[in-house]
Amino acid sequence: MQILFVANRIPYPPYRGDKLKIYNLAKKLSKNHELHLVTFVSNKDEWQYKSELEKFYQTVTLISQPKWKSYLSCILGIFSKTPFQVLYFKNNKMGRKLDEILSTNQFQAIHVQHLRMAQYFIKRKLTARVILDLPDAFSLYWNRRLTKATSNLQRMFIKVEHQRLLDYEKHMRLFDLNLACSKEDISYLKSKHGIEHIELLSNGVDIDTFKPSEIEPFTNRILFTGNMDYAPNMDGACYFVEEILPLIENEIPNVHFVIAGQRPVKKVLELARNNVEITGFIPKLNEMYATASVVVSPLRIGAGTQNKVLESMAMGIPVVCTEIGFEGLGVQSGNGVFKETTPEDFAAQVVMLLKDENLRSTTGKKATEIIKNRFSWEQIANQLAQYLNPNYEK
Repeated sequence: MQILFVANRIPYPPYRGDKLKIYNLAKKLSKNHELHLVTFVSNKDEWQYKSELEKFYQTVTLISQPKWKSYLSCILGIFSKTPFQVLYFKNNKMGRKLDEILSTNQFQAIHVQHLRMAQYFIKRKLTARVILDLPDAFSLYWNRRLTKATSNLQRMFIKVEHQRLLDYEKHMRLFDLNLACSKEDISYLKSKHGIEHIELLSNGVDIDTFKPSEIEPFTNRILFTGNMDYAPNMDGACYFVEEILPLIENEIPNVHFVIAGQRPVKKVLELARNNVEITGFIPKLNEMYATASVVVSPLRIGAGTQNKVLESMAMGIPVVCTEIGFEGLGVQSGNGVFKETTPEDFAAQVVMLLKDENLRSTTGKKATEIIKNRFSWEQIANQLAQYLNPNYEK
């Protein structure tokens, strides 16, 4: 197939989140399909990555979207009903470039990444199959953010954005197919909007990179990873240090907690102390995972499936997480990963794993098998290829 990918951010370097997913899907799909990419660059440094993407895409078209332009678009749209998340990626040049590309190519399928990019296709009449791929149910994510708002101003903004997103998600009806990465998100979107043409496309793992290591983990080391300027991760780090870690320290005084992720904000940096380490950016995250006895994902905000959970499981490291990051896995708690919903239960499960080497080993082996059988990028890419096929029928 000839497939056009339209992404909201340049998918390189493939560190975390939406960049990671698009990069790995293209890497696998390019073996059997002709791929083309149109995406934004937000600064001059990102232009250098074009050559890396051309290893998988026949053509790579980059559209400049500096932050000042995104902020201006949001300001101009302050009294509109369009979500700020969508306004941030509004760009007339992108629309014109898509007109040009679509008029000169015969794509069989178009992969639109994120609700943010739906704006470029809701009014287009195309013969190609157009799929909207959602990393999560965006309105669900913003609704959960509302519960953690710290000021009246923040609460008011989140309420406005949540309502705008709820209204905007109705545009999903205009696409040939919608994708979400967890059953929880699919159930939510169906119940909220009555949209039935939505399927599951999970996040995946590079099982050649994230695999069990022969390195012995550090005793009593707990690891939490993610971009540390991202609200759910910031909240999760603070929540763990302030409410869960003290309970673990009561049982294991020499426990060591590592927060590994790029761009840690002041709020996260201030968590550092003798047994709490903030690393900043880690280029080889698999090597950091290998040092951990237990990985935690104490998220209270968000939706979808968490890469940090999948990567840890792939490496055979037991994971303790909240319901966010767990529901999308489709497994029972204890089968490779543990779900705990209170600080007391979360801490107790971490303590149990740290004290019981056999439990860590058996949990890790189960986790690795789950990832191999269901979450390799090869499997996820093959599933996407089926969805993109114009002859696909639900």
